[in-house]
Amino acid sequence: MNSEIRDINLAESGERKIEWVKRNCNLLRTLEKEFGETRPFEGKKIALSVHLEAKTAYLCLVLKAGGADMYVTGSNPLSTQDDVAAALVKAGLEVHAWYNSTPDEYNAHIRAVLQAGPNIIIDDGGDLVHMMHTEMTELIPGVIGGCEETTTGILRLLAMDKEGALKFPMVLVNNADCKHFFDNRYGTGQSVWDGINRTTNLIVAGKIVVVAGYGWCGKGVAMRAKGLGARVIVTEVDPVKAIEAVMDGFDVMPMNEAAKLGDFFVTVTGCEKVIDEEDFKVIKDGAILCNAGHFDCEIDMAWLNKNAVKKQEMRKNIMGYELPSGQWIYVLAEGRLVNLAAGDGHPAEIMDMSFAIQALSAKYLVENEGKLDKMIIDVPREVDNDVAIRKLAFLGKHIDTLTDAQIKYLNSSAV
Repeated sequence: MNSEIRDINLAESGERKIEWVKRNCNLLRTLEKEFGETRPFEGKKIALSVHLEAKTAYLCLVLKAGGADMYVTGSNPLSTQDDVAAALVKAGLEVHAWYNSTPDEYNAHIRAVLQAGPNIIIDDGGDLVHMMHTEMTELIPGVIGGCEETTTGILRLLAMDKEGALKFPMVLVNNADCKHFFDNRYGTGQSVWDGINRTTNLIVAGKIVVVAGYGWCGKGVAMRAKGLGARVIVTEVDPVKAIEAVMDGFDVMPMNEAAKLGDFFVTVTGCEKVIDEEDFKVIKDGAILCNAGHFDCEIDMAWLNKNAVKKQEMRKNIMGYELPSGQWIYVLAEGRLVNLAAGDGHPAEIMDMSFAIQALSAKYLVENEGKLDKMIIDVPREVDNDVAIRKLAFLGKHIDTLTDAQIKYLNSSAV
């Protein structure tokens, strides 16, 4: 096994983290037992690129229990936890990842897991799929399909499919109800503020928080900011989402106006240069900026690094920039995902649902090998419902079921 990690001696710490996650992930624990008995991935190779921390590690172990040969890397240079990577290697998985990898190292790790010739791809942001379609096309015939975890990756997949470039089926895991309703809203909402609070040690109550983007992630970030006592401003390009933000009790304005007011800024759009040169010219002195979108392009870090008069590390994961106009701003975690680069990511119970969807979607691909006639695949409704029913049971909750007469009534035109 040719793993590339920082230090195998860190494994014990990683094992403790994974064990804690396992204790709080009832769905994955159930699937681990089921997969261990049915072995749905026997003889299959799975290449996985997801933020490499304890919840992801447990997903990898669940898939391994199902018979998969696992080849694992991270999906962000600052979200890999070296002790967790070491624990996976000790458990017999091949891992290529370490914290704070350079761009060349990061791409080399992506390349290394693909060189195994995977049958299934589990991606977060689309880097595995992109590299296979651009650099390693000879491996495409061996791929049954893949699963995409996040909105950014789905946007890349949809663009590829529109261009006719996508060569194997991809399940849009992020679009499953049991993923985006909970992971994106409650998971992102809590973990973003966890990352901000532990990094800055500043109060949120009484401050003005600017949330760029009011998708499911933005809704969660705004909702939690409000709960912490902040006044919230939302910036949007979608008029319908902007109205929704107003109806939810938030102010709405263009970023260039919000820049003059905000104390905290959180970008969560999936687009580039959401906070750019024009905003930096008017931004409030002392503003704290962070990003919760997948890539580090939402805050124009290139402009900041080129044009700042002075750059100074204020404390771990906080870089201060003195702008030409005289004000100081502070950027958390280099403009990368603040909830993972400066925190531990989503709560275990939330990722339990998201990764259950991942595992069952991968199983669906294997069961339907050669039968899928589209490249873009929605998570089957039965998979979503299965996860929801299991989760409700673990929560000790029960719901009604329709009677035969009610089903007949709902399906009748004579209502």
